[in-house]
Amino acid sequence: MSSVTVDPSGSVLTLDTANGRHRFHAIWLRDNAQDAETRAPGNGQRLIALRDIPAETRIAAAGLAADGSLQVRFAPEDKTVRFDLAWLAAHAYDRPAPQARGWLPDGIEPWSAGLMDNVPCGDLADLRRGGAALQRWLGQVVRYGFAKVVNGPVEPGALFRIVDLFGHVRETNYGRHFEVRTEVNPTNLAFTGLGLQAHTDNPYRDPVPTIQVLYCLESSALGGENMVVDGFAAALRLREETPEGFDLLADHCARFEYAGEAGVCLRSRRPMIELAPDGELIGVRFNNRSCAAVTDVPFEKMEAYYAAYRRFGEIIDDTAMEVTFRLNPGEAFVVDNTRVLHARKGYSGEGTRWLQGCYADKDGLRSAHDAMTRAGVLDAAE
Repeated sequence: MSSVTVDPSGSVLTLDTANGRHRFHAIWLRDNAQDAETRAPGNGQRLIALRDIPAETRIAAAGLAADGSLQVRFAPEDKTVRFDLAWLAAHAYDRPAPQARGWLPDGIEPWSAGLMDNVPCGDLADLRRGGAALQRWLGQVVRYGFAKVVNGPVEPGALFRIVDLFGHVRETNYGRHFEVRTEVNPTNLAFTGLGLQAHTDNPYRDPVPTIQVLYCLESSALGGENMVVDGFAAALRLREETPEGFDLLADHCARFEYAGEAGVCLRSRRPMIELAPDGELIGVRFNNRSCAAVTDVPFEKMEAYYAAYRRFGEIIDDTAMEVTFRLNPGEAFVVDNTRVLHARKGYSGEGTRWLQGCYADKDGLRSAHDAMTRAGVLDAAE
């Protein structure tokens, strides 16, 4: 049986249900009222500002209605609002605070080389039809930070069809898209046949492009296999081995810079391991080619910082952390550039290797996934 109690001051309501006990403040409940005077019925946006709610708001009465909802009357407005119990349970904030720095929310799964046996993947034709196939593939990118796409057309510009599944291209100084193949006097080492250490792209931007797409058009050269590494898993392994090193990379900013072409000088100042104020692990920036001089670490901590930086790189380079695959023409992969590092082995000799790449934004991908999930696309298809 569910029950409701209100403290004598009317400032706090306690709700006991089968999901547990949760406390809610009166001002929080009033601000999150779902009635038509507070929220627009069509889009759910607030119609009032906090200044429109009396600062002395309290709960005058509360109880469970016949339909099972929570009914609350607020004073001094004398306004009655109903709350769905499932919604309250999903949005309850009366819970223990995370203790460990670097925690991950539900739905984010760290991984290592074992994922090579089950690389997340989708068929482009299936994905373009939408429905459950697209919802599952988007969900894999959200959960693992990357996914492959196969059976696409072998034609320039086909990578835009992947971005069209969830959002829009983010144009940069490299253009709407960029070519990845050997060049004479290249402006970026990515345009050579050299192997590249696992890295996140464009750490010198603020904000960084949060999604990257790489699409294969030619692949007959020897070598050039692609590799991906979960930066979150690497950061958590560093925390396990040396909490002090983890804290150093999270508490102090590195600096990144790119000035490889005329008229461009991009700089950013961000930690290699980025945490939210409550300790959630939200991002990794790691790129040996673009790391500028580190000047934001105190003198007495610089040697220890470099030791942590070195160990983080060693973990990232460990083959036990990487998933390796070869892209064939018409295949691509998508990475969350705030989390997953990508690399390639060197290539040389006869044959060609030509990929096209572009950037997009993670909020569009998550929006497409969450909207489909909320609409019950996957459940309806199963």
